[in-house]
Amino acid sequence: MIVLVIGLALFLGVHSVRIVADDWRSATMTRIGERRWKGVHSLLAALGLVLIVWGYGIARTDPVVVWQPPLWTRHLAALLMLPAFVLLVAAYVPGNRIKAAVGHPMVLGVKLWAVAHLASNGTLADIVLFGSFLVWAVLDFRSARRRLPGEGTTALRLPPGEESAPVPMLAAPDLIVIALGLIGWAVFGMLLHAWLIGVRPF
Repeated sequence: MIVLVIGLALFLGVHSVRIVADDWRSATMTRIGERRWKGVHSLLAALGLVLIVWGYGIARTDPVVVWQPPLWTRHLAALLMLPAFVLLVAAYVPGNRIKAAVGHPMVLGVKLWAVAHLASNGTLADIVLFGSFLVWAVLDFRSARRRLPGEGTTALRLPPGEESAPVPMLAAPDLIVIALGLIGWAVFGMLLHAWLIGVRPF
């Protein structure tokens, strides 16, 4: 459990600098250069991720059961992961309106991922892992909205004199996001999750 906690502190810590010290982050990036900052950030994040995976694997060998989730929570988790995958893809496909509407689809996807796994897992390691990510995602989303309060809202710009406009159908980037999200959800749920984690979601 100690390795898991250290990994979480390191990984989430480097991803929380903008939450707790955005001015210091900007000043440091200016002083040492953006490339060096990103290099150090990526190195620490990668180390933290390795420790998380290692520590979680150790904790699973001798689990401390806090509660026993009912079977239906697995189905709930699988359902919640579908929009989580769509949101993950939306963070990277340019020009999609899902990202424009949400503002921070990656963080919202992490929220859904954490909630889904908290509902369907009841060991102490699960609660520490997914609970930590959920708290971080909530704080990061709030921080990002404070920095850029206009994000996450969409509005159609209308010509002068027009009061309304028809809502356009889904554009190509939106369809790509949904399609890739569905494919990723199906492939990971049916194949990769069992191979990587050792548990079949459905």
